[in-house]
Amino acid sequence: MTVTGPKGFRAAGVAAGIKASGALDLALVVNDGPELAAAGVFTRNAVKAAPVLWSQEVLRHRKLRAVVLNSGGANAATGPGGFQDTHATAEKVGEVFETGAIEVAVCSTGLIGERLPMEAVLSGVDIAAKVLDSTSEAALNAATAIMTTDTKPKQSWKSHAAGWSIGGFAKGAGMLAPNLATMLSVITTDALLEGDALDAALRAATRVTFDRLDVDGGTSTNDTVLLLSSGASGVAPGLDDFTELLTAVSLDLVYQLRADSEGATKDVDVVVRGAASEQDAINVGRTVAEDNLVKTALFGSDPNWGRVAMAVGRAQAEVDPATLSITINGVTLFAHGTTAADRSEADLSGRAIELVIDLGIGTSTATIYTTDLSHGYVEENSAYSS
Repeated sequence: MTVTGPKGFRAAGVAAGIKASGALDLALVVNDGPELAAAGVFTRNAVKAAPVLWSQEVLRHRKLRAVVLNSGGANAATGPGGFQDTHATAEKVGEVFETGAIEVAVCSTGLIGERLPMEAVLSGVDIAAKVLDSTSEAALNAATAIMTTDTKPKQSWKSHAAGWSIGGFAKGAGMLAPNLATMLSVITTDALLEGDALDAALRAATRVTFDRLDVDGGTSTNDTVLLLSSGASGVAPGLDDFTELLTAVSLDLVYQLRADSEGATKDVDVVVRGAASEQDAINVGRTVAEDNLVKTALFGSDPNWGRVAMAVGRAQAEVDPATLSITINGVTLFAHGTTAADRSEADLSGRAIELVIDLGIGTSTATIYTTDLSHGYVEENSAYSS
C-alpha cells in the first residue's frame, strides 16, 4: 500500500517516451474526493524549477484534483518556455479530468537545463489516465515512474485505529541536502481535514524528517512534497494525532531515501544533544553530516572522532570543548576536552552508525540523517546524465 492505500485515490505510472530507455517516466495521482484539500512544501533554492513555481502558485488555494509527475527531465533553468510547458501539462490534465489547471500540481525530476519533449508528456497524460487504478500495482508503477538514479521505489502506508490512513511515495538518490532534501514526494490521506490544517501538519512533519535528510549538501531546484486529502474516511482526526502519523510516514520515506542514496554504504544518524538552541543543534548536525573528512572516515569504518570534533568546532553554534563529548556507536571516545577511550573500541563494521554529539550547554536536540562518501557516489555523479 502507498498513495492508493487511503480511500479516494487512484494512481498510474507509464512509459510516455520522455526517457530514451523506454522506462516508466510519467505518473499521475488523482484525488476522487469527496474533498480536494491539499498542501505543499517546496525547495528553498533560489533557482526554482518551473513546476515548483507553478505548484507553489496553485497550492495557494489549498486544493488539488491531481498531480502529474515526470522523470527524465527537471524542467529547471529553462526560462519562460519551461514554465509554459508546465502550464500546458497542467492544462492537459485539467482537460482530461474536467477541472481547471489551477487544481493540478506538476512535478519534474532529472537533468537540469533541458526542455521536456512535450509531445511525449501530453500523450503520456492520456495514456496514464486510461490505466488509473486504486491497486497496489498502480501505486507501485507511479512510484517507479519518478525514479532517476534511484535503484528502487520508495513507498509507505500507515493506518490509524480510528479508520483513516496516510500513504505516500518519494524519489531521491542524489543532491540530498537540507531544505527538503532533493526529492519529489506525494502523500495522500482519507482523513477529513481542511487545507490549512494539512499545511500546518505537513510543515511540522517535514521540519523533523525531510528537512533533516542531508546526504551531500546539494539543495535541489525541484524539491516538492505534496499532501492531498480526499476526506473519504469521513473521520476528522485531531491535528496532533494526524501530525504524528504523518511524521511517521515521512520518516519512513526518509529512511528509504537515505538507504538508496547514491553510493551509500553507511546509514548515519548524527544526534546532537545539549545545545543552547534547536538551531544550534541543527547547525552542528548539518556541519558534521556534510563534512567530507567525516564522511570518508565513516566510509572506511574509521571512528575518527577528531574529524567530528573539528566539524563541530567550525559550526555556527555555541560550542565549548570543556563540555563537549562525542560517542560513536555507543562508545564515548571524547569527553570534557580530552580522549575518553581508544577509538578502536567503536565498531563501525556494520551499515548503521550513530554519532552522538553532546554539547553540554543546554537542553535542545536535533537529529540529522546522512550517509558516508564512497567511490560509488563520485562515480555516479561524474557521469550523471538523466
